Amino acid sequence: MFLPQRTANPTAASGGAATGAGAGAGASGSSSTNRPVANAFLQLGAGGGGNRHRSAAQQQEAERRAKIAESLRPWVEKYRPKSIDDVVAQEHTVNVLKRSLLSSNLPHMLFYGGPGTGKTSTILALARQLFGPDLFRSRVLELNASDERGISVVREKIKNFAKLAVSTPQATLDGETGLKRYPCPPYKIIILDEADSMTQDAQSALRRIMEQYSHITRFCLVCNYVTRIIEPLTSRCSKFRFRQLDTGATRERLQMIAQAEGVTFADEKVLDTLVEVSDGDLRRSITYLQSASRLHGASASVLPATDTAPAQTSSPTPITTLSILEIAGRVPAASIRRFAAALGVDAYGADEDAEGDADGDVAMADAEGKLASHARGGGSSSRAGLAPAPGSYAAIAREVASCTQSGYGATQILSQLHDYLMLHPALSGTRKAAAAITLGLADKALVDGGDEELQLLNTSLQLAKDLL
Repeated sequence: MFLPQRTANPTAASGGAATGAGAGAGASGSSSTNRPVANAFLQLGAGGGGNRHRSAAQQQEAERRAKIAESLRPWVEKYRPKSIDDVVAQEHTVNVLKRSLLSSNLPHMLFYGGPGTGKTSTILALARQLFGPDLFRSRVLELNASDERGISVVREKIKNFAKLAVSTPQATLDGETGLKRYPCPPYKIIILDEADSMTQDAQSALRRIMEQYSHITRFCLVCNYVTRIIEPLTSRCSKFRFRQLDTGATRERLQMIAQAEGVTFADEKVLDTLVEVSDGDLRRSITYLQSASRLHGASASVLPATDTAPAQTSSPTPITTLSILEIAGRVPAASIRRFAAALGVDAYGADEDAEGDADGDVAMADAEGKLASHARGGGSSSRAGLAPAPGSYAAIAREVASCTQSGYGATQILSQLHDYLMLHPALSGTRKAAAAITLGLADKALVDGGDEELQLLNTSLQLAKDLL
């Protein structure tokens, strides 16, 4: 009777031992399980330092890329006026807009004037001062010439934005004055840049929208030619004319940008040439200045150092007058004087860009070679190596071939030739009037798609008759 008990006791004992062994194994298992956790925690701590190092390196790389992107940013956008106080040479418009800014009550506006006079920059600066950076995107809609602005867009996109109601945001006070930093008036602004390119139907559809939603939306039409805007729209807007920038204002702005970018000039005539070729267009002059600085390395640019490369610094190289003329596509003055001499007009003015006419001399040599076979047929002008007489077909054809082979456009040549002839002191008013009519007809033919070389040759021969 006791044997089963004895048998059972060893079994129980073995079970207890097994249980104890299991418990021991569980204890050892838990310790072995905790060991990887501790190792992982230690590795995580070590990896945290690596992540911090990586994040610092990534931050440095991001800052370096931001500096490079800023150095490659177009100067037209970089130095765009941030407020209406920065707008130059438009005193009357700026004063009126300042008073409107104080009262936060703007009418519908129509900005018109030549390109590069600050129309778009003025309305954008005004909108930023009204709404601030937080509400600017939600309160301002800008459509330019690259956007589709047909009648369907006016009826859908513009109308949907115009009818959106606006709320009065919490005012942000200035810490120093205690006044509102941004007025944030209860309306939106729709800017239609180059509105003179809109169709008549689209402008007619816009008229009703301006009337219907004027209590929550203001329109600003920006155009170059106010005559292309229909009368119902112009009568609903306050018109502001932006005049061409004078020489002093353009020169002052360019000097400020040159100093900020570390640009140097070979002499004072470079700025005068830059102002002259821009024709009162500040945007064009700034673009020419940046192009010249990039082409000739005229700006002192610094690339920040990295772990693998040291900082790169480029020493400034002065910009010359010839580089500005080349970038602007202007014909050298010596070539224009020579062209006029071929028409039979006596040259006047100093030869200030003789070295810039080297390309013209090479092109003229090629033109003379091509015309040699044509003139070899026994013409009196080619006998014994004599130069063709001024006003003759051979002389005019040689100059036309020289200019076209140099890569100058017929429009640019005729434009500069017009200025040269109209300011010539020895030509009478009758001759200048006849020449102006001929040049006007040539410009019309070129706009209609006429062949440049043929039009230039035909106009030159006609000018030679007008100037006799």
